Amino acid sequence: MTTELTYLLLTALLAASLWIPYIVGVNMPPAKQFADFHRPPDIRQMPAWVHRAYRAHQNLLEQMMPFAVIVLVAHVLGISTSTTVWASVAFFWIRVAHAVGMISGMAQFPVRPIIFTAGWICILTIGLQVFWHSS
Repeated sequence: MTTELTYLLLTALLAASLWIPYIVGVNMPPAKQFADFHRPPDIRQMPAWVHRAYRAHQNLLEQMMPFAVIVLVAHVLGISTSTTVWASVAFFWIRVAHAVGMISGMAQFPVRPIIFTAGWICILTIGLQVFWHSS
């Protein structure tokens, strides 16, 4: 498996697990009881970190889809360069930093949008490599 696919897999595992802090927060006392499950709890009524955990998960899903598509296109085309490797590695660790920083509340403005933008730059970098090496 290429490094890019390895980090895509790790990113998918991160996304598949990032719901856990939110669910833990929703179910922690003294949170209001949301036992009916007819509709999701109003995250505005939750502690701030629970809301941030929800947002961290949603934010990762927003960036993971284009990351996954571009990594898979590069793989199908047989494109793997030192640039695509490093951008894939960086993307994963940037997303870990974003999740930790967002849930903990340590990554506030302007750090959080800078981290998000760094992830976007990694995606663009891999995409540009695909364009340059597939022509």
